Amino acid sequence: MGKFFDQIGELHREFIEQQKIFFTASAPLAANGHVNLSPKGMDSFRVLANNRVAYMDINGSGNETSAHMLENGRITIMFCAFDGPPNILRLYGKGYTVLPGDDEWDELSALFNLPLATRQIIVADIHKVQTSCGFGVPYYEYSGERDQAVKWADNKGAEGIETYQAEKNRVSMDGLPTVLGLH
Repeated sequence: MGKFFDQIGELHREFIEQQKIFFTASAPLAANGHVNLSPKGMDSFRVLANNRVAYMDINGSGNETSAHMLENGRITIMFCAFDGPPNILRLYGKGYTVLPGDDEWDELSALFNLPLATRQIIVADIHKVQTSCGFGVPYYEYSGERDQAVKWADNKGAEGIETYQAEKNRVSMDGLPTVLGLH
């Protein structure tokens, strides 16, 4: 079952900072709603405090996490070691979405190298940290970041991204509004 902690400790923070990929999971409250699980990369994660984290979220074909944050806030973030000693670390929390123009945007956005592809920042207050063995996670070698999202956004331009978000990112696949759907 692993070990549980009430906050992100220094060893947890060091492990998080070494990882090149993490995964986020969220879900609506409805029993027939879809669980969302997304991989993230691009040096997009920051530990803000022992119980608070944030990540920059780039444009995608859906915006499930934002819808789930708006509806219930539940989020799980998972890191796993693909090199070095085996380890899995999960952060359980309640999150919310921060958009350009929101009160926290300037402070949070300064922590990231935000490409045009960035649509929002997800912030989570962490109430539980879990570590487990990770013995079943295979070894993988990191060979670099993909640049397609940045090129796509640069090619679309700010107006094209705004149109894309209006078409694809305002409602979840289960019909829930996202924060972008409120603006």
